[in-house]
Amino acid sequence: MSYSPTYKAWLRLKKNKPAIFGMGWILFILIIAFLGYLIVPDKTPQCDNQMLRIALKNPGFSVQVLQVENDLDISKKNIVSKMFFGQPTQFKSIPIENYHFNNDTVHVVAYGGDVLYFPYPNFDEQTHIITKKYFLGTDNFGRDILSRLVLGARISLLVGFIAVFISLSIGVTLGAIAGYYGGKLDDLIMFLVNTVWSIPTLLLVFAIVLAFGRGIGIIFLAVGLTMWVDVARIVRGQVLAIKQMQFVEAAHAFGMNSFRILFKHILPNVLGPVMVIAAANFATAILLEAGLSYLGFGVQPPTPSWGTMLNENYGYADKKPFLALIPALSVMFLVLSFNLLGNGLRDALDVTSK
Repeated sequence: MSYSPTYKAWLRLKKNKPAIFGMGWILFILIIAFLGYLIVPDKTPQCDNQMLRIALKNPGFSVQVLQVENDLDISKKNIVSKMFFGQPTQFKSIPIENYHFNNDTVHVVAYGGDVLYFPYPNFDEQTHIITKKYFLGTDNFGRDILSRLVLGARISLLVGFIAVFISLSIGVTLGAIAGYYGGKLDDLIMFLVNTVWSIPTLLLVFAIVLAFGRGIGIIFLAVGLTMWVDVARIVRGQVLAIKQMQFVEAAHAFGMNSFRILFKHILPNVLGPVMVIAAANFATAILLEAGLSYLGFGVQPPTPSWGTMLNENYGYADKKPFLALIPALSVMFLVLSFNLLGNGLRDALDVTSK
């Protein structure tokens, strides 16, 4: 029985256990990032429910919380809106050690020892007293680290997807045109490629961010505009080799125009190397975003990002190492997964032999 080349590549990829592990981990992170606010303990926008009384608590910490109703008129969001943007809370959360109810007033001993009184004629113990457990502890603002970690995965994946899309769009187009048409057009494009190549990546990202601002959209653009040169060089080399093959000469003999030959017959044969470089660029984009956010040039607080989590808590990492280890290990495993997947794709598609 004969199989298609795509199916044969998939069979080879399935035998590569590190690549399958990387693919599985990427899918897991993708699923939890997509579900977002539906699965995190802190469902407030940006997971920014701050309780300074319980700042810097270790993983596994739990505490009773008094929920005091505020005067804000907050409407319930539908499930789709809640999944992507969170649900503002109608309660002010106060961590407590003990409480009792007397004459329509709640007497509480707040976490840390302060005694507080709240007039609460409609007090319902099941509604207004809850127990919160922080599986990964709290940060220096008393926010749930697990919730912010899940939301931070969205930023990393989104930066990766958009940056790779930008880099592939520019790199494949310019590389294909340079390799197919050659001549002065090739010289001009390669001059541009070599010019961008000569600028250090991080320096170019800094320049773009400083010139246009520190918004999330600028981060996507900055990271994407620094990675297209690798794609252009690889695609150009592949097109130079493929355009000498007989099926391309046959297409010319049948009178097909250059646009059709390039985009319908040559570029599909370049997809293998492009997939490999895309996986590598995804890992690079995640590292760049984390580095920029750590240095304060990336995603701005209170938006959760793995690099921002490192930036906000590195001063406490000597006494609470989990504050640095949790986001750092998250970045490491996701980058490693993309590298393992890229290596698996390279072997499965036989890029080097082609």
